[in-house]
Amino acid sequence: MPSSLLLRITQLVVGLCLYGLGIALMVRAGIGVAPWDVLSQGIAAHTPLSFGLATNAIGAVVLLLWWPLRQKPGLGTVLNVLLIGPAAQFGLWLLPVVEGLSLRLPLFAAGLLLIAVATGLYIGARLGPGPRDGLMTGLHARSGWPIWQVRSLIEGSALLAGWLLGGNVGPGTLAFALLIGPLCGMTLGWFGIGRPPVAAHATVPPG
Repeated sequence: MPSSLLLRITQLVVGLCLYGLGIALMVRAGIGVAPWDVLSQGIAAHTPLSFGLATNAIGAVVLLLWWPLRQKPGLGTVLNVLLIGPAAQFGLWLLPVVEGLSLRLPLFAAGLLLIAVATGLYIGARLGPGPRDGLMTGLHARSGWPIWQVRSLIEGSALLAGWLLGGNVGPGTLAFALLIGPLCGMTLGWFGIGRPPVAAHATVPPG
C-alpha cells in the first residue's frame, strides 16, 4: 500500500473516531445536540438500541437511500457508518454526566471544536463522502435545488423526527447549526495532504 494512501486512511479513521468523541462531549453537555444526534437520541429512547447503535443504524438507512440516487460510496462512506457510532458510545461510557452550566458550556464548546477538526480530517482524506453528504449531493443533483435548501430539508426532517421522539433540542442545537459551517470552513483546508482544499459547502457533518 502506498504511504500516501496509508496516511489518508489513517487520517480518515482518526477523523471519524474524533467525530464520535465530539458527539459524546456534546451529548454529555446536555444543552442540545446536532440534528442527526437528536434523531439518534430519540430512536435510542424508544428502542433497545444504544445511542451509538442508533447512529450506526441511521447511517446505514441513509446509505440505502443512495441507491435510487445512483451515488457511489467509497471507503470513507463505509467507515463513516461503522466507526462514528461506536466512537460516540465509547465517549459516553468514558465521560461522566456533568451538572451546572460552568461545566456544560465548556464541554459543549470542546465537542463542537473537536467535531470541526474531525470533519476537516475525514473529509480532507477524500476517500468518499459520509452517507449524509452523499444524500445531500444526490438530492441536489436530482432535484436541481440549491445545496442549502436540500441540507435544510434533510436536517430539518431529522431534527423534527428526533424532537418528536424525545431527543435533546436546546440552545446547543442552534449553536451547532450556526457555528459548524464557519468552523468546518476553516478546518477543511488544514488536512488536504497536498490535495486541493475541499469546499466547505460540500459536506454535511454526520452528527
